[in-house]
Amino acid sequence: MSHSDQFTLRKTIRRHQLREMVPLADSTIYEMEQRGEFPRRFALSPRCIVWDLAEVQAWLESRRAAPVKRAKHPDVRQRKTRPVKAPDQAQAAS
Repeated sequence: MSHSDQFTLRKTIRRHQLREMVPLADSTIYEMEQRGEFPRRFALSPRCIVWDLAEVQAWLESRRAAPVKRAKHPDVRQRKTRPVKAPDQAQAAS
């Protein structure tokens, strides 16, 4: 086995390239990394942070395949400030 067979070169991307591929804010990506929901970044040098392109593409494919879970709409009648009145209360107030 030759030396070149042992190591496969992996393509890496920098932050601006990641932003073009993944339309999420930096803070969202960081939080997802901390929870283990996004590929981890790694440092090539103290000032050069990169992601593995293959890992990011695999993450994108898995997100495309999975159904989107929508958040429930908040019940605005339970707000503490400016609660929405029920229809019968709104007529009585006018």
